[in-house]
Amino acid sequence: MRLRRLAETDRPTVSFLLDGTPADALEGDTLLTAILVRDGHLRTSEFGDGLRAGFCLMGACQDCWVNVEGGGRVRACTTQITEGMCVTRRMVHL
Repeated sequence: MRLRRLAETDRPTVSFLLDGTPADALEGDTLLTAILVRDGHLRTSEFGDGLRAGFCLMGACQDCWVNVEGGGRVRACTTQITEGMCVTRRMVHL
């Protein structure tokens, strides 16, 4: 099931790349909101138990890490989307 926006639909649109694919969000959205509205999930669990959509949704857990080009690893639930942002859900381990 996809997240459905019920309010604040008149905010300006922001374009970004998600896993190399063009996507749109609304100005002021967090990365997590932008991704969930678009795809309905943030990532696939590495333990094989299905799709994940974040856990605490407030920056206290470790469930919503994504990579942002030029910014490294960030929490999707506490990072605001910006125009032209390039986001990758697959984590790169160094």
